[in-house]
Amino acid sequence: MDGISSINTAGKPIRCKAAIVRKAGEPLVIEEVNVAPPKAREVRIKIICTSLCHSDVTFWKLEHPPAIFPRILGHEAVGVVESVGEGVHEVVEGDTVIPIFMPDCGECTDCLSEKSNLCTKLPFKVSPWMDREETSRFTDMNGETLHHFLFVSSFSEYTVVDIAHLTKIDPSTPANRACLLSCGVSTGVGAAWKTAKVETGTTVAIFGLGAIGLAVAEGARLCGAKRIIGVDVNQDKCEIGKKFGVTDFVNSRNCGDKTVSQVIMEMTGGGADYCFECVGMTSLVHEAYASCRKGWGKTVVLGVDQPGAMLTFRSSEVLHSGKSLMGSLFGGLKPKSDIPILIKRYMDKELQLDEFVTHEVDFEDINKAFDLLLEGKSLRMRLLFSLEYSVMKQSGL
Repeated sequence: MDGISSINTAGKPIRCKAAIVRKAGEPLVIEEVNVAPPKAREVRIKIICTSLCHSDVTFWKLEHPPAIFPRILGHEAVGVVESVGEGVHEVVEGDTVIPIFMPDCGECTDCLSEKSNLCTKLPFKVSPWMDREETSRFTDMNGETLHHFLFVSSFSEYTVVDIAHLTKIDPSTPANRACLLSCGVSTGVGAAWKTAKVETGTTVAIFGLGAIGLAVAEGARLCGAKRIIGVDVNQDKCEIGKKFGVTDFVNSRNCGDKTVSQVIMEMTGGGADYCFECVGMTSLVHEAYASCRKGWGKTVVLGVDQPGAMLTFRSSEVLHSGKSLMGSLFGGLKPKSDIPILIKRYMDKELQLDEFVTHEVDFEDINKAFDLLLEGKSLRMRLLFSLEYSVMKQSGL
């Protein structure tokens, strides 16, 4: 694609535009920034397309640690390799890649095991720096350091990402769909597929039908779940959920004097086989756990609550129920091996991605994208940079 050649930029700083958060909750500012060349095991990429996730909004609003400013947010994206640092052999200039917040080093015990996606060599953390050293590759025009976000920072025309956080993909994959697999959609689909291992003919209950919750429904549908119950306070999610396989809907505001778990226990004759909490509220984790069938029910926590939020269970409740409670980062997926599988399923028209995109916004209007998400009017929106925006619009993508 035009404009992605590194003939004159490899090994040199690149000046480009980025959306910067200067202060919590204030509008992002489009500014020129300097992006340093990649160091060893790093790759500098040109962002083609990025999307907005609730995690971006959460850290945009957050006033206390781990919040830090100024910062370049964004972590769902597709880009093209502009240049590589020393020791990078997996990708070369011109390759299409997805940057992902979860590392996949391919070397440690966990990355080599099929049982976990939690890298030991580069443990997941909410860091404002590069993964292998506490430094930034961004500075503004005054020389001030700009902090990274989730090792991606895709709200910039160029960014630098550790090779452990990059997955190479087929360049024929539509970038404006593949970027959805950087976080939310993969997290939901993977939670049903890899973490819970939903079985054919079973019943699933999903608490929160935002993008992640709907992705759980999509994953459960692909796994062959017979009944998928969606729980939300927004009645509009009833019809939206049907697109992703939701068969039943519970509006938690319309349960009368019953709790949601009581309603689900009655609906299912003893509880759902799998429950997923996709909002980030401890009270909903408890309701999800209470909605699970005793003996074999699994509750998977996907929502991100406020720092320091605590769960409280009686030991007898855990001992006597035989239920499982588990967390799931990135849906238990191993980025370098599992993302290509999801892309193939999309290209084979098995996995739905198009239905998640509700809005399209030019990168210059990024604050409008934040407003739409805050107003609950968007599942996922694609943010396109000027050159690629024009090309995709002309192509009808």
